[in-house]
Amino acid sequence: MSYLDYHVAQVPTGWRKILYLNWPLVFLVTAVSCIGFLMLYSVSGGDIDRWAGPQMERFAVGMVLMFALAFVPIWFWRSISVASYVICVGLLVLVEVMGHVGMGAQRWLVLGPIRIQPSELTKVAFVLTLAAYYDWLPVEKVSRPFWVLVPVVLILLPTGLVLMQPDLGTSIMLIAGGGIVMFAAGVSLWYFAGVIAIVVAGITAVMESRGTDWQLLHDYQFRRIDTFLDPGSDPLGAGYNIAQAQIALGSGGWSGRGFMQGTQSRLNFLPEKHTDFIFTSLAEEFGFVGAGSLLMLYVLILGFCLYSALTNRDRFASLMTIGIAGTFFLYFSINMATVMGMLPAKGSPLPLVSYGGTSLMILLMAFGIVQSAHVHRPRG
Repeated sequence: MSYLDYHVAQVPTGWRKILYLNWPLVFLVTAVSCIGFLMLYSVSGGDIDRWAGPQMERFAVGMVLMFALAFVPIWFWRSISVASYVICVGLLVLVEVMGHVGMGAQRWLVLGPIRIQPSELTKVAFVLTLAAYYDWLPVEKVSRPFWVLVPVVLILLPTGLVLMQPDLGTSIMLIAGGGIVMFAAGVSLWYFAGVIAIVVAGITAVMESRGTDWQLLHDYQFRRIDTFLDPGSDPLGAGYNIAQAQIALGSGGWSGRGFMQGTQSRLNFLPEKHTDFIFTSLAEEFGFVGAGSLLMLYVLILGFCLYSALTNRDRFASLMTIGIAGTFFLYFSINMATVMGMLPAKGSPLPLVSYGGTSLMILLMAFGIVQSAHVHRPRG
């Protein structure tokens, strides 16, 4: 459905909007976040003020924002999509000029008491822009070369800026997230086959560039690849993180060691136990049952988002919901694959569970936009 076909009379108004919220999605997001609170309490050794308390406060604020955004009409998100994209690109440029350096990368902007990571905002903003673009573009033009080039440029511009920080993981997520929206919009599969061929050629070029004057990755990124291919090559150095994570995963067994009984986290063998590697703490304490239950909750969140998208007759809202759901999928799948040794370490948080302000708030606001699309979808 195009912008001009949107009829306000077809959607609920006033207080009745609360009846049309995607309540299963609200409960599932809350359930996953509560698991996060429990794990943050556990890995802190029972100190609720260290990580769990601040995370609960952020969650409360984020939920208020989610409900507030759910009441915003869908036409508003369409109208600000381009402006949000331009602002995020501008913030990424500012990161290069005056960004705060942390853990070897320049990824944050410090604005008084607030520290934000513009790349996290960009993951949502460019989904809105791509959805608005394909809502405007006639369906018969979706796979024509010129009209395919436009979204490719929209994706590559912020991706290039994020790569300069450097943040390879987020760059991959931006490209993959954009590809999901393009696929949902109906772009020909031949273009995706071409991209796969380019990726294979790019990986070959990256590996061949190692040790040359035109080396394409930083040394620490190559060390991550080496560790991924052979974690035992440096078990006390570059391979330490993944080795300890795999010990935690394996020691959990079927039902785990018990709440607050994980030795890897309690004895501080497990690195970044409250952020990137919190999934391994969960698996150690609650075993396969606990880890599988969390994964099932994630899958259910995806399912309700996709159901909302597929039953929405507004093309912009549908593509936007699919794009946000795809970004959420990339979040948890990359984190889980990384800590299980299936991908090189990249520093990706587990959504709604890991400790952190920016990622949690952005995700809850993104789910608020999904709720807005669900509430204001044309009915009747």
